Amino acid sequence: MRIFTAALATETNTFSPICIDRRAFEDSLYAPPGQHPATPTLCTAPITVGRKVCADKGWTLIEGTATWADPAGLVNRQTFESLRDEILGQLRGAMPVDAVVLGLHGAMVADGYLDPEGDLLTRIREIIGPDILLCAELDPHSHLTAKRVAAADFFVVFKEFPHTDFVDRAEDLWRIAVDTLEGRVKPVMSVFDCRMIDIFPTSREPMRSFVDRLMAIEKVDVDVLSLSVIHGFMAGDVPEMGTKTIAVTNGNADKGAMLARDLGLELFAKRGTFMMPQIDEKTALDKALAYPEGPVVIADMWDNPGGGTAGDATVILEEMLARGVTNAAVGMIWDPIAVQICMAAGEGAEIPLRFGAKSAPGTGHPVDALVKVVKVVPSAEMRFGDSIAPFGDAAHIRLEGIDIILSSVRVQSYDPSLFTALGIDPTTKHLLVIKSTNHFYAAFSQIASEILYCAAGTPYPNDPAKTAYRHVRRDIWPIMANPHETPEGSEAA
Repeated sequence: MRIFTAALATETNTFSPICIDRRAFEDSLYAPPGQHPATPTLCTAPITVGRKVCADKGWTLIEGTATWADPAGLVNRQTFESLRDEILGQLRGAMPVDAVVLGLHGAMVADGYLDPEGDLLTRIREIIGPDILLCAELDPHSHLTAKRVAAADFFVVFKEFPHTDFVDRAEDLWRIAVDTLEGRVKPVMSVFDCRMIDIFPTSREPMRSFVDRLMAIEKVDVDVLSLSVIHGFMAGDVPEMGTKTIAVTNGNADKGAMLARDLGLELFAKRGTFMMPQIDEKTALDKALAYPEGPVVIADMWDNPGGGTAGDATVILEEMLARGVTNAAVGMIWDPIAVQICMAAGEGAEIPLRFGAKSAPGTGHPVDALVKVVKVVPSAEMRFGDSIAPFGDAAHIRLEGIDIILSSVRVQSYDPSLFTALGIDPTTKHLLVIKSTNHFYAAFSQIASEILYCAAGTPYPNDPAKTAYRHVRRDIWPIMANPHETPEGSEAA
């Protein structure tokens, strides 16, 4: 067998002021053919898993470009087209192939393209023809468009949020692909549109039990090859945004359609109950400072670079400074200019510095202060499960008893190693402020005495009932109370 693999991924917050060009991909991950590192990244695990599978089978794996940009705003048109055409050219050079196995995210939006992945998959299908296997792994915070479903044979989606299972799901993707190529199964994909916009953390109920049941069904039902939930990405203003369920069965489309529908309606029935409780910055600090032991983690959940924001909001930090909080650390605030200044000043220097809150309204105010440069680290990295997340040149500054990490590459706070990378022991701090919606949970919950989810400022459009969408359909909850009801009041099919 000859199998082609590649990855092209980012997550686009169409409300973000930070546009993406080719440099953004190169800053996060750009690996030409055959140069992908042995360690997988969030959307490139199909490549590293594929190496092992094909080596075990004695098959030929032909690697195309693998590239990923940390979430931000609109992707530059030339950047998307050039990366797309780069991969398509590699595929043409690899022909004939028996399958194409991809790593995608699924929430990219580019200038002139509301559905870039649909465009890519359709062009791949035109190259390989109707009978060659085409499949991909997706992030659940994606948009499952009809164009993508028509082009691909099947998708496998991360089940967990936080996304701790991207390697496991890549293994599922390859298991189904191998069984298909060797004639044991004929995958059929069924999709149900839940017509809802919501957040589904699997670190809490009711989504925890729901995902556990998906995995139980996969184990006991021989007809079911894979079950997935597309959560949707509420900051992506595209026509087909929203939650959908996927059932991949072994040739049983009717069973798959019924299963996807039943699971989707079950999710819809619990709409509005999945989200973690949120408090504002004043309440968060009241609770954190009253807690007797640390570290207490405050997640600045809507200034999350993983959702496409800048990650430079200072709302919580300003409240900390006003209260005279000490024995605390903040990780991270994105400010490449401030990092450059700190690196030029050098470790140990005491300098006047303005940092933070440069990206957009609703992110607080820039901080102007005399700070000490404690440590500078070129090309800093932190862990994220089996992966490594770079956050560029970084500086550790100290201000009035608060240790603050400044980064030059936007990335959310995945793991406590972001603090240790800059010489801070997070376990000695009473308070840790991080920027992430829920990906932090798996790692930080192991050291935290308490976790508080804080909605501070307005860097991210997190209320879909009020968000000024231009492209999103109107017959979707919470914009519409129950889009599954007919005008007569009965449930729609």
